[in-house]
Amino acid sequence: MKYRIETSYAWYNRETMLILIYFIQGIPFTFDELPEIARQHPEVLQIAKEEKSWEPEELYRASMYLMMEECHPMLYELDIENPELLPLD
Repeated sequence: MKYRIETSYAWYNRETMLILIYFIQGIPFTFDELPEIARQHPEVLQIAKEEKSWEPEELYRASMYLMMEECHPMLYELDIENPELLPLD
């Protein structure tokens, strides 16, 4: 089975931080904090406004679930359809 990575912009930690969040099969597994220039971009802000806001506990639980299932793409070698979307570190 090939897994699919997706990304989106979202708010994090009671909407105090704008992030680029990474998903595998719809389950979040990590995020990157956005640089200042991206945080001010109207399109990024609009996408984040329309997406779910994430809390640290939610991301922790999702990441732990993926680890238990040996499906965390940063820890296990998986057959990924679009590996170019994986974070660099």
